[in-house]
Amino acid sequence: MSSAATAATTVTKGRRAGMTTSRRLSVMMLGMTVLVLAGGGIGAAALSHTAAVSNRLADHISPARTAVSRLESGLLEQVAAVRGYMVTGDPELLRRYEDGVAAERATARRAGDLLTGEPDARRELDGALALAERWRAEYPARLIAARRAGAGAAELAPVVRQGGVAFDAAQAALTGLEARLDREQAAGRADLDNARALRDLLFVAILATLLLSSIVISVLVRTTVLSPLDRLGASVRRVAGGDFEHRLTAEGPADIARLTADVETMRQRMVDALHTSRRHRDALEQQAAELRRSNEDLEQFAYVASHDLQEPLRKVASFCQMLHRRYADQLDDRARQYIGYAVDGATRMQSLINDLLAFSRIGRVYGEDREVDLAAVLAQAESNLSDRIAEAGAEIVADPLPVVHGDPTLLTMLWQNLLGNAVKFRHPDRAPRIRVAVTGDDAGCEFAVADNGIGIDPRYADKIFLIFQRLHARGTYDGTGIGLAICKKIVEYHGGTLRLDDAYADGARFVFTLPGPVATAAVPEQAGERTPVAPA
Repeated sequence: MSSAATAATTVTKGRRAGMTTSRRLSVMMLGMTVLVLAGGGIGAAALSHTAAVSNRLADHISPARTAVSRLESGLLEQVAAVRGYMVTGDPELLRRYEDGVAAERATARRAGDLLTGEPDARRELDGALALAERWRAEYPARLIAARRAGAGAAELAPVVRQGGVAFDAAQAALTGLEARLDREQAAGRADLDNARALRDLLFVAILATLLLSSIVISVLVRTTVLSPLDRLGASVRRVAGGDFEHRLTAEGPADIARLTADVETMRQRMVDALHTSRRHRDALEQQAAELRRSNEDLEQFAYVASHDLQEPLRKVASFCQMLHRRYADQLDDRARQYIGYAVDGATRMQSLINDLLAFSRIGRVYGEDREVDLAAVLAQAESNLSDRIAEAGAEIVADPLPVVHGDPTLLTMLWQNLLGNAVKFRHPDRAPRIRVAVTGDDAGCEFAVADNGIGIDPRYADKIFLIFQRLHARGTYDGTGIGLAICKKIVEYHGGTLRLDDAYADGARFVFTLPGPVATAAVPEQAGERTPVAPA
C-alpha cells in the first residue's frame, strides 16, 4: 500500500466517530435556541407573575379597600341622617338616609365583585354587610316609624341605645375588614416588589446566560472549527512554499479531517510525482551528458570528415586525372572509362561529405539570432543563383517580405535551396516562373514558393525531406538529394514547419512558416515589380 493510501486510511479511521462542522454548528445553534426559549419562558413567567401581583393589587385590593371605606362612611352618613330626622322631622334628611342606603348597597356589590378572589375578605365583607342590614332593619326603621307616630324621647331612648350597639358591631366589622385589606395591600406591595426584583434578577441571569453561551459557542467554534482550518491553511501554505515533506495531520470535525486527508493525499501524490520527475531529470541529465559526448564525437567526426577524409579523396581524384593525362595514349577506352568512374566517384564523395557537413552545421555552427530582412536575404539568394536563373530564363515574382528573427546565413541557404530546386526541376516545354507569396499575423508568417516545373508526386511528400533521398536517376539531375532536408532542418531550427502542398497541380509548391513577431520591411518594390538581379 502506498504512503498516500496509508495516510488517507489513517485519517478516515480517525474521523468516522467525529461530527462534521455543519452538525457541530447545528448542535450549538440548537443549544442556543433551547437557552433562548428557556430564557424566554422564564422571563415570560416572571413577567406574568409580576403582572398578576400588580393586577391583584391595583385592580382588586386597593379598589376594595376604597369601597369598604365608603361603606363605613356611608353608614355614618345614614346614622347622621336618621338622628337629624328624629330631632327635626325634616323629610329631606329621610331622603338622604334612603339615598345613602341605596349607595351603600351599590358599593357593597362592587366590593363583593372586587373581593371575589379573596374568600376570607369576602366572608368578612358579607358579615359586615349582614350586620349593617340587621341594624337598618331593626333600629332605623323602628325609629322612623316611631317618629312618624309621634312617640316621645323617653320611649325611643331604649331603641336608640340598642341601635347604637348594633351599629358599633357593623362598624367594627367594617373596620376589621379595612385592617385586613390594609394588610393585604401591604403584602401585595411587598409581593410586587419581590416579583419585580425577581423579574430583574431573572432578566440579568438570562442575559448573562446568553452572553456566556455566546462566548462558549465562539470558543468552541474557534477551537473545533477555525483553529483546525487555520492549521490546515498554514500546513498547505508550508507545502506550497516548497516543504513537500511536511505531513498534514487530520483534526477537527469530520469534514475538515476529510479535507485534510484529501490534501494530504494530493501532497503525497505531488511528492511521488516530484520524486519521479527528479528521477526522470537525472535520467535526462545523463542522456544530455551522453548527447554532449555524442555531439563532441560528431564534431570530431566533422573535423575529420572536413580534413582527413577529403584529403585522400582529393589525392585519388588528382592522381587519377594525372594518370589520365600522362598515359592517355597508352590506355584503351575501357581504362579511360574506369579512370573517369574513379574521378567521378571521388568527386561525388567529396560533394556528399560537404553536404553532410553543411547539414550538421545547422544550429551548431550557425546560430545567430537577429532581425533579418527576408527581402534582402531573397535578393542575396537570387544573386547567388544568377547564372542558373539567367541560363534557364526564370522569372521570380515575390510579395513584399517581412523582417523576422533568425540567422541570415541559414535563411539565405533556405531561399537558395528552394529557388535552386524550382530552377533545376523546370518543365522542358516552358520557362520557369517562381511565385513567392506571404501571409502573416501577430503569431508569425506563412510563406509559399510555387513553380511551374515538373512537380512532385504526392506519394513522395515525406520522402523528399529525408537526407540523400532522390526521386530521379543520378545522371538526370545533379546534386546529392540533401537540399530539401537542409531546408526542413533550417525551418524547424527557427521553430516553423515545412511541407509540400500536395493539392497544387501546376508544378511544386512548398509552404513553410516562421513563428514570432514580424514587421514589414520598408521596400520600394510592390509585388511583381522587383528589381532585376544582374548576373554575377
